[in-house]
Amino acid sequence: MTKIISNLQIDSARLWDTIHETAKFGATPKGGVRRLTLGPEDKQVRDWFRGACEAAGLQLHIDALGSMFALRKGRDMSKPPVGLGSHLDTQPTGGKFDGVLGTLAALEVVRTLNDAGIETETPICIVNWTNEEGSRFAPATMASAAYAGDYATDNILARTDAAGISVGEALDGIGYRGSEAVGARKLGAFVELHIEQGPLLEAENKTIGVVDRGQGIAWYDGKVTGFESHAGTTPMPLRRDALVTLSEIVLAIERVAKAHGPNAVGTVGEAVIAAPSRNVIPGEIAFTVDIRSPSSETLDAIDNDLRSAIAEIAARRKVEIAFDAIWRKPPTVFNARLVEAVEHATKALGYSHRRITSGAGHDACNLASVVPAAMIFVPCKDGVSHNELEDATQADCAAGANALMHTVLALAGVAS
Repeated sequence: MTKIISNLQIDSARLWDTIHETAKFGATPKGGVRRLTLGPEDKQVRDWFRGACEAAGLQLHIDALGSMFALRKGRDMSKPPVGLGSHLDTQPTGGKFDGVLGTLAALEVVRTLNDAGIETETPICIVNWTNEEGSRFAPATMASAAYAGDYATDNILARTDAAGISVGEALDGIGYRGSEAVGARKLGAFVELHIEQGPLLEAENKTIGVVDRGQGIAWYDGKVTGFESHAGTTPMPLRRDALVTLSEIVLAIERVAKAHGPNAVGTVGEAVIAAPSRNVIPGEIAFTVDIRSPSSETLDAIDNDLRSAIAEIAARRKVEIAFDAIWRKPPTVFNARLVEAVEHATKALGYSHRRITSGAGHDACNLASVVPAAMIFVPCKDGVSHNELEDATQADCAAGANALMHTVLALAGVAS
């Protein structure tokens, strides 16, 4: 493993300033950020990022889905670049750090290398992936998924938001539909820095999470069909109540996920009564389920147990229950060589650390199927994310950026 240049550190104040400077684009009264994909605030931050990358001497390329690739030349331009970055879009009530830290830390890495006059053997490429959050357009992480070949570009361009505006129309509206084909810009590796979005690092007083895997995800759409009837005249034993049935399903999901724990979680995130009325027993209700585990076998076992529980509930309550699997992403196993590079850099810098599994999906999880990839986590206050209260310390952000820089240097090599 390449020995790190131990006295080379990023500019902590400069990184902190850029995080807060970009937080002005879509700033909310509660101190968060609302910067939906391909909206006016996203254009503002993209324009800022374009200017910052060009000022750092990078060549900017934009693909057909609006992902931005800022290339720093290496001594050997025949080698595919080492990629680093994340995203700049946020949730409707998002924070300053989710995704943003990884993208701006990547910029800070390049600025630091420029200041130190360091040329790498292999080129470096900062990436801002379009629509990681999925809060305006579905699916989430759509641009990196298309890069990995999971979706055709035209399929993604045709996706629409709640107002019926397509991805293609939105890209044209802010001027960020690029000419480069999705996937044409090959990367030799990809490393993403991110806040943990969970409580483990803070609880254990660790500075760096060396991410070695990401959870698998299974999504389901469900529907309970009972029978609408009068709330005042239908005796309790004769009811076919869709909502009460769903309550049993929700408890079954909690029970099954706990039974397969500690590395399994299950969530009912949406429930919609078809024709709600105060004095009508609900006859139809649609719901969604999100199951996650780092083990494919556990996902399979949970699926089997849930289907058995749902069948029993349906028969006992004399209702119909549809439970359809609509999406499944296998667990991600990050590249062992890159994970070791992150761990080596972290140890050499003297940061406390632990191996960790990513509970959330990230662009790096998509990239891992086509490019050697890894992730670095830093703590966030109380494990809170996707919330305006999301917070992280300047010291932790700087530590993550330093670990990122030295990992990238180990992969890209310093030109002699």
